[in-house]
Amino acid sequence: MPTRTQENLARMIRLANEVFGMKQDPTQISVNAKVIARLRKIHASAMTEKRTKNGPIAWILVFPTTRELMIRFIKRQIDERDLLKKTPLGVKYDAIYLCSALVLPEYRRKGLAKRLMCKAIKSIQKQHPIKFLFYWAFSEEGKKLASSVAKELNLPLFRRKE
Repeated sequence: MPTRTQENLARMIRLANEVFGMKQDPTQISVNAKVIARLRKIHASAMTEKRTKNGPIAWILVFPTTRELMIRFIKRQIDERDLLKKTPLGVKYDAIYLCSALVLPEYRRKGLAKRLMCKAIKSIQKQHPIKFLFYWAFSEEGKKLASSVAKELNLPLFRRKE
């Protein structure tokens, strides 16, 4: 019989697949051990989660990159996997990609994703002169979250073209 932690983890994975459909879209980042290692090399705060005694209840993924890659991404010249792959290591970043946020249904509408994102971005800002935020919208909630985070941090926000 699975534990509550295992159940929450399985729910988070199902939710990610339902919302983003990564398995059906080869242009999207599909989080696995290799991707996690790459994200951690870019910045330790790129992946953040909130846990209770019952396991994860929220995950956010944000990562810093360069303005040049941001522009190429929002103009659809590169895809999400390219963005991650082409983000150089060991440089000063000036843009942050608001990649994803997942919150279990019973914990939504409490500001959890926004707090996690703002905390991660502020951590990244301690080492990098971040001037831009950007995102690729999958839902109305995602658009609202990106706008709210940009407003909170007083940073311009750019959206990937449809």
